[in-house]
Amino acid sequence: MKIASVTAYPVWIADRNQLLVKVATTCGVTGWGESGLTTRELAVAGAVADLGDWLEGRDPLNPAAIWEAHHRRPGTACDRVGMAMISAIDIALHDIAGKALDQPVHALLGGALRPRVPTFGCVRADDTDRLIALTRGAMAQGWTCLRIGWRTDAPEVFDPHETVGRWPGIFAEARRALGTRVMLGTDLHHRFSVAEAASFLARCPEGTLDFVEEPIRDEAPSAYAALRRMTRVPFAIGEEFTSRWQFKPYVEQGLADFARIDICNIGGFTEAMKVGGWCAAHGIDVMPHNPLGPICTAASIHMAAALPNFSHLECWETPGDDNAARQDSPVFPDRLRLDGAHFPVPTTPGLGITVDEDRLAEQPSFAHCEMPHLRRSDGAFTNW
Repeated sequence: MKIASVTAYPVWIADRNQLLVKVATTCGVTGWGESGLTTRELAVAGAVADLGDWLEGRDPLNPAAIWEAHHRRPGTACDRVGMAMISAIDIALHDIAGKALDQPVHALLGGALRPRVPTFGCVRADDTDRLIALTRGAMAQGWTCLRIGWRTDAPEVFDPHETVGRWPGIFAEARRALGTRVMLGTDLHHRFSVAEAASFLARCPEGTLDFVEEPIRDEAPSAYAALRRMTRVPFAIGEEFTSRWQFKPYVEQGLADFARIDICNIGGFTEAMKVGGWCAAHGIDVMPHNPLGPICTAASIHMAAALPNFSHLECWETPGDDNAARQDSPVFPDRLRLDGAHFPVPTTPGLGITVDEDRLAEQPSFAHCEMPHLRRSDGAFTNW
């Protein structure tokens, strides 16, 4: 069996662009992967086309060799486009291997350590009562870990001082109303400076938050070290990291409490399992980033099943969330589905997901889409 072709499909599915990658083999077995570089899908599709000829004729059952050879190609090591591309291909190769060997992917990773994968739900609202009501609704359906956050009437404006002044109090009220048995976190999405993040977290009474995601930008580990000295709230870091080397200072300096590995950015299973094992050796739990479509979700479930230090998988199918449609597209007639707040670990060969290529061909073509370019109240840019 050899690789016959590699094809990228940049399409609009439900509420967003998705870049799916199909790897076909000479014996008829196909595998599917997904790229994670949101808004730069066409760049990744170009990288897939560039690598396609080189991949033809290679052994699809040796993804580690393909990963390593790609990594050592001049000019491609750890750049975001190249890593998003090899992530999708690596996931597809593991899908092929599972199908060829009649085994679920997690069996190729050492086996499943748990029969089901717990998720954290995502709840957002614009006031205290609505936030508490939505969170209670999610808890009633089985979620014991929830990421809570805010909506805004001005989606292109983010004033950190207004947020610092208002939302810690709302989170504190939510914690009092919901009790201590639910795990609560929030995502600051790199929008704050060290001083702003420290002020925000200081205003949350102790025990309000069980984790905070990406409170500041991650280019300078020393900035995280400074913030670490100012707060006891656990940090969830790494959703944008594209290699073990980006994780290195955060793991070795004890700056991350939860590793937000994104399997569609980090390099697929081949790299994700290395990072996950490294985190386990340092007492760091893995809380995978899962913002894309059903292929990303399926790959993340297999990874989560095989990691001893897995915590919760991000899930966008919480009651009241408006992103669930991307998971339930007819393009994916067989996908991994929630059972309450958990995903049962699949036993079918490969990823356990199928792609209806006729339906895929009917999807709207790729639509140029930019994430909001947020500005502070003084007009300066900040992160989305």
